[in-house]
Amino acid sequence: MQEARQGKTFISAGGKLQQYMKMLKVCLRAIVALITAALIVQWIVPYPSANTVEAPATCGPHCIRYDVVVIGSEIQGVLLARAAMKQGLEVIILDPRSKPGGELTVGQMHFLDEPNDKNKKSLVQGDIKELFDGFKNRSIRKASEFNRYYEKMIKNIPIQSGIEIQSVKTINAKKEKSLQSMTYRSKDGRKHEIQARYWVENTDFNALTGKLDLKRIPGMESLYSGTGHEPDYMAATLMLRFKKVDWRKLHQTVLEDYPLTNVKKKYGPNTYVDWNIATGFSNIMGKYKSRDPQLVLRGMNTLDQRHGEVIMNALLIYDVNPADSRSVDTAIRKAAAEAPYVLDYMRANIPGFAKAELNGYPEYLYIRDFNRFETEYVLQYEDVKNGRMFWDNVSIGGYPIDLQATRHIAKGIGFGKTDRYGMPLRSFMLKTYDNVLVTGKNVGASIKAYGSARIMPNTALAAQTMGIMIGREKDKMLKDLSQADFRRIHAYLKKDYGIVLAP
Repeated sequence: MQEARQGKTFISAGGKLQQYMKMLKVCLRAIVALITAALIVQWIVPYPSANTVEAPATCGPHCIRYDVVVIGSEIQGVLLARAAMKQGLEVIILDPRSKPGGELTVGQMHFLDEPNDKNKKSLVQGDIKELFDGFKNRSIRKASEFNRYYEKMIKNIPIQSGIEIQSVKTINAKKEKSLQSMTYRSKDGRKHEIQARYWVENTDFNALTGKLDLKRIPGMESLYSGTGHEPDYMAATLMLRFKKVDWRKLHQTVLEDYPLTNVKKKYGPNTYVDWNIATGFSNIMGKYKSRDPQLVLRGMNTLDQRHGEVIMNALLIYDVNPADSRSVDTAIRKAAAEAPYVLDYMRANIPGFAKAELNGYPEYLYIRDFNRFETEYVLQYEDVKNGRMFWDNVSIGGYPIDLQATRHIAKGIGFGKTDRYGMPLRSFMLKTYDNVLVTGKNVGASIKAYGSARIMPNTALAAQTMGIMIGREKDKMLKDLSQADFRRIHAYLKKDYGIVLAP
């Protein structure tokens, strides 16, 4: 009996084991099926990269969303993107140019203008100060040194060069329009759709803002007498590079011609040479006759880059449309063709250049001026001239009001020196869009105010400040910030970043 009961128990346990085995096989098949499905989904729909986040349903199934999308790779937008990324935001730079760097590295605009107050105290603040400090102590003078600074600033920021914007999609927000998404084509020909909380125009040719419904701020044509003039822009420049220049001789020759009254009489007004820069020489440079009517040689504006190398911001090019690649390419080709004749002329007429040689050419132009569009507040001449401060300052500017030549204003025009003045956030926010910011030469300023506001340190500080604010003020859009908010913002900018903006 006992044996019989034991056998019965054994058979019952074996039956349960078989049931467990069947259940295990079913579970294993289910797990395999789930893993296979996941792999198929991953293969068909790739996961977003580490620098993107999934878009809401409104963006569409093949759309990627970022916190900040910067269009263009000028240094100002890079500083904005860098500051936002440091706050943990998802950022990307989409650059319509074939190579990143803009005027600073590709255009090699290495003749840096520094803002100062009436007591000659430097107003440079923020991450751009590293560049200016290196410039002043002569450790950043050559192209390779400028490139290293730029590469440091852009490090780890996702960037795509050679993109082409196809279309933009806007929606009506509370009071204004909102830029919802953008479709672009990448260098490999693939089409992409992208969405962002903030968009930033950071090109010198309105790659983004040119596709929006905006009102242009009058430019150089507004300085003429009468009305009805076509838009007019300050001339562009191809920076000219020379080697085997004897800077010591250039400096010593001018010193020997002192006093200053004699220097001005011999070489022209604003002639000045020290161990870093040479300006003026208009009595000599002005006699040069270019072979192409689109080109004009102005005063020297030359920088010593050490070891006999110099770079000169002097060969003006009229009627360049930076939004038209053919116009840019033609201007570069014409200027490069003129350069050997400029060299011969300077060898014969400028001290220290007798044995000079050309030292290659930049790949792009220095663009001073193009279309700017109305912002929430358009900075005025009186603001700049009278040193006005604003409750929503994002930069402190300061520089003489300097407008360069056009065909109609052959020698340019100036409107005097300035003390420090404020640059409000509202001058960097488009008037009719709640989420589009502008940087660099896109600043909202009347043409006279633009003559001072346009220089790099003024707009670079504003860009970095905006990047910090986008990251730290997540609960509000920038356009909704109040005066009380800015008192708090100015306090943490001073405490945490050493940026002083309070009126």
